[in-house]
Amino acid sequence: MSVKQKSKLKPYLHKDKVEAGCDEAGRGCLAGPVVAAAVILPQNFDHPLLNDSKQLSEKQREKLRPIIEKEALAWAVSIVDNKEVDEINVLNASITAMQRSVEQLHITPAHLLIDGNKFKPYKNIPHTCIVKGDGKYLSIAAASILAKTHRDELMEQLHEQYPGYQWRKNKGYPTKAHRAGIEKLGISPITDSHLSYWIPN
Repeated sequence: MSVKQKSKLKPYLHKDKVEAGCDEAGRGCLAGPVVAAAVILPQNFDHPLLNDSKQLSEKQREKLRPIIEKEALAWAVSIVDNKEVDEINVLNASITAMQRSVEQLHITPAHLLIDGNKFKPYKNIPHTCIVKGDGKYLSIAAASILAKTHRDELMEQLHEQYPGYQWRKNKGYPTKAHRAGIEKLGISPITDSHLSYWIPN
């Protein structure tokens, strides 16, 4: 008889509270927005594949996305575009995007699990910052997958407008092909000026 495999991640920090996991994608990119997600999972939710989005293949992330969106008690995705990133800096953009996602949840969480070590109090909802939390808690991992897949989808759409930067492949990250595109074509309208040290002179 086969035994159903379970995820190695923890289902919650506080069993008696409704928790939302929060994470972002795009902080290290040259172009495009910072995208964040907030996810409230049922306490009995489990999936053997669910893990930090960076540890999964694109195919695995795309497989998990509809499962998370269907099974979550609530989920939301928000963006901070490159212009706002330049105005408030990338750290604040990440925090702002996560807060906007929490705001959109149709269930108000009693506690927030935040991936990373920095966050700002939001509407008196207690929060816990967890370094590498996307590899420790199911709800943060779920948020990391939604943030990553929604951002990737957006960058593929933007690639159609600006094909010379190869965003379909690099999703805005500072790959050799992306930097070569900037050197040849100049800075795109959605390039983040705060990361200008990556841009060829």
